[in-house]
Amino acid sequence: MGLAGAAAAVHAAPALAGVSPFGIRFTPALVGRGRPDHVALTFDDGPDTATTPAFLEVLEGLGWKATFFMLGSRVREARALVAEVAAAGHEIGVHGDEHRNMLRRMPGSAADDIRRGRDAIADCSGVEPRWFRPPFGVLSYGALRGARRAGLSTVLWTSWGRDWRKEATPASITDDVLRRYVNGGTVLLHDTDSESYPGSWRNTVGALPLLAEAFVTRGLQVGTVGEHGIRRGAMTLRAD
Repeated sequence: MGLAGAAAAVHAAPALAGVSPFGIRFTPALVGRGRPDHVALTFDDGPDTATTPAFLEVLEGLGWKATFFMLGSRVREARALVAEVAAAGHEIGVHGDEHRNMLRRMPGSAADDIRRGRDAIADCSGVEPRWFRPPFGVLSYGALRGARRAGLSTVLWTSWGRDWRKEATPASITDDVLRRYVNGGTVLLHDTDSESYPGSWRNTVGALPLLAEAFVTRGLQVGTVGEHGIRRGAMTLRAD
């Protein structure tokens, strides 16, 4: 392998850490494995003034707090909503500034994008974010290092609802979440259809009460990533 090939391999290597079951076994902190009696509920791609308020209403009714991984470009367009999410007691994480694959960015560009997203969230929410999740869940060496230098710990997920699809329904989202690593895991959903099939967010809202029933049956508490018992920075991959 030449120098260019070796550099490309190093750049892309962190992406493998999020592949289940590899991640659950070898990089549990990175994929969001925490307390066995707890599930961390997360939402990506917002905020969205047309959809996020509906999620806040349902979450309040369920008595749940969640972590919203927000894009800086959308945060700057919905400053009041960001403050509302924080005031409701939810956690806000960084999803970057723009929704672009980190493997297609140079390290400096990845770090700059993460920093812009972090700064926008801190400015609008009044709270310094603690967590980073890359768009599409695709990591690169540059993104991993950039997040760490921005004071953020990276967390992916152990289970998702595939709620972005045209075919998704509240029942299918619930089934998809529950068939993967849930007890002690981190669940990925979306509070907007900005990167998903139009109107898909309604199915996600409809799935939340179904998930609540399943989580009660399993004896699981629901909360934020910060409450999940993940040791920040506990990773087997080194970014610097």
